[in-house]
Amino acid sequence: MNHPPVSSSMAGRSVCCLQPYLCVEKINFVSRVKAPRSRRRRPRALAARPALLEADPSLPRAPLASSSSAAAGANAESQVVRLGRNSLSLVGGIRDRADDIQAEAKAMERAADASVYSPELLAKRYGSRPFKVLRRALQILFGLGSFGFKLLLDHWKGELDDNKRLRAVELRKVLTGLGPTFVKLGQGLSTRPDLCPPEYLEELSELQDALPTFPSEEAFSCIEKELGLSLESIYSSISPYPIAAASLGQVYKAQLKYSGRTVAVKVQRPGIEDAIGLDFYLTRGLGFLINQYVDIITSDVVALVDEFARRVYQELNYVQEGQNARRFKKLYADKEDVIVPDIFWDYTSAKVLTMEWIDGVKLNEQDAIERQGLKVLDLVNIGIQCSLRQLLEYGYFHADPHPGNLLATPEGKLAFIDFGMMSETPEEARFAIIGHVVHMVNRDYEAMARDYYALDFLSSDVDISPIVPVLRDFFDDALNSTVSELNFKTLVDGLGAVFYQYPFNVPGYYALVLRSLTVLEGLALYADPNFKVLAASYPYFAKRLLTDPNPYLRDALIELLFKDEKFRWNRLENLLVQGRKDRDFSAKEALQPVLKLLLGPDGEELRVLVIKEAVRVTEAVLLGTVIESYRSLPYFARAVLSNGSSTSPLLVSSEEQESLVELRAQVLRIWELMQSSNNFDPSVLQPILQILQEEEARNLGNRVVGGIARRLAARFLQQVLGAPLAVAAST
Repeated sequence: MNHPPVSSSMAGRSVCCLQPYLCVEKINFVSRVKAPRSRRRRPRALAARPALLEADPSLPRAPLASSSSAAAGANAESQVVRLGRNSLSLVGGIRDRADDIQAEAKAMERAADASVYSPELLAKRYGSRPFKVLRRALQILFGLGSFGFKLLLDHWKGELDDNKRLRAVELRKVLTGLGPTFVKLGQGLSTRPDLCPPEYLEELSELQDALPTFPSEEAFSCIEKELGLSLESIYSSISPYPIAAASLGQVYKAQLKYSGRTVAVKVQRPGIEDAIGLDFYLTRGLGFLINQYVDIITSDVVALVDEFARRVYQELNYVQEGQNARRFKKLYADKEDVIVPDIFWDYTSAKVLTMEWIDGVKLNEQDAIERQGLKVLDLVNIGIQCSLRQLLEYGYFHADPHPGNLLATPEGKLAFIDFGMMSETPEEARFAIIGHVVHMVNRDYEAMARDYYALDFLSSDVDISPIVPVLRDFFDDALNSTVSELNFKTLVDGLGAVFYQYPFNVPGYYALVLRSLTVLEGLALYADPNFKVLAASYPYFAKRLLTDPNPYLRDALIELLFKDEKFRWNRLENLLVQGRKDRDFSAKEALQPVLKLLLGPDGEELRVLVIKEAVRVTEAVLLGTVIESYRSLPYFARAVLSNGSSTSPLLVSSEEQESLVELRAQVLRIWELMQSSNNFDPSVLQPILQILQEEEARNLGNRVVGGIARRLAARFLQQVLGAPLAVAAST
């Protein structure tokens, strides 16, 4: 569902504008037909306030006023009024919520007969109608085949570039003529500048909300039939023509008679179920043939078709879409830059959806966005951060974020306005995806291959040993630069090539995840051809690794930070630099999961590594400070301290000196990063201080102090004896 970017008034009349060329005057109902009692406007809570205040025995009574207690009495009276208002607000909120639940229940009753996807029912319906099936198959083959033949002729004649605009228009018309199923295919292509030339993108983008409409008389009749009310009793005004038309329905702008609120009313296309049902019946049959005869495709094509078909059929139930919107709003609209419209359940059914009207501009209209003083990339980044939360925190995500479903509001917020196609990422897969990114950063291809078990790409009996070298060959070539510079499409295409070679079974949710992220990257490429979705995602991944207590992510963080029993301070520094870019990052929460493991009963292996690193860091800080102080002295002073040598008073090689100074500098930079983070509090170290008071922790502290003492003693002997000593930190 889509809304127009602008609303305005002209000559005293209410006008809605979808595009500069589309302006429609609203119908204003003159007759005032009384609505049923249940639809009448409820009295405001404020009107009942005096009675409620007077009847509530729990509220404090003001004492009798006197010259000495007048101020106290006035203060108490003010407190009574304030408490009364709070109570009324709470009571009103509870009442509104109860009414909302009751209205939603009635909407569900109205949608009780909504269609659901059933391959068996489709087979029963169309299996006995071979001529209809054949006619539709020929229609599809003729439409797409004729377009493909024209492209082939252009290629032979060398006219591909000259005819791009003409062929783009023809493709849009072909997909529109083939119906909603192929319109959705065109919508997906319209967000992929890496696959389609600009001429095709421009034409296919019209499939998002500029599709052919059906007569408003049919739409208004559907509203009255579905809601059981006359149009005049619902709206004080409604646009006579749709202001947007999507693949499954069209949208009107109206004003509710009950409350005066401006709303968007989406009405389903007549006969839509039969049209998409036949297409899915044909596509499913094609899937059976591919599964049986095309060996190169190892995924279950029928299962993928069924997954997509189920999602589309869910879109046909507008009550389900309203529930999706409510759930999405609860999970993600807590951020000030994300907007989700409210649903009006009294005026919603399986084929009619009434939701809050939101003014905005489609996310691919860069010029219109910039005229409002906004930046497309800022809005895309909001979308990416929200999508990462959807995919990896709660697992409930918007699976169809094409530009027509995303609006940039004048305030610079991102509005989601269509919730027909939603999906969920399994909990285990959410953590496996983050772990997969860590393994990719570490180039740990064996661990990457094992991740495919957790992602449910491979059954547990599949041997991953042949897959590891294939991953190594691809990623070693792709990761010549940093992971953040890796294009998401390159990653998807490379993994796709691996999937084709081995017995991978790609689950349905994964295809929708890829669609969601590739659409967002495609939108960003409009504004910046060099945009990388992985780079924009890094701050979120860094924050989750540093702060999430989940054991899987905690182990992934340890794996990232330690290699060959050495702590990689550069990795921690990079994580903190990236994590600070996420506005929800808190230094107080950083590394807490690792600290808990370190000081817990299962942390002995980690404690050994930490003790060694603590000794190394202490030595670096102390000796590095000495070296830096020595270097800051004048030449003659250095010569005196080092008995005529200007290099160093310490018997330490120049390579080791540089290593100590660099490690000290890294540690100090990390501490500065922690201090400069939002909500920094020295109490970030409090868990360590608390646990150090316990017996087990005192043992750890003694081991650290002992290791430091032995290391410094070794350094002292080295200095006195004038000979290098190889002393390892004791554990």
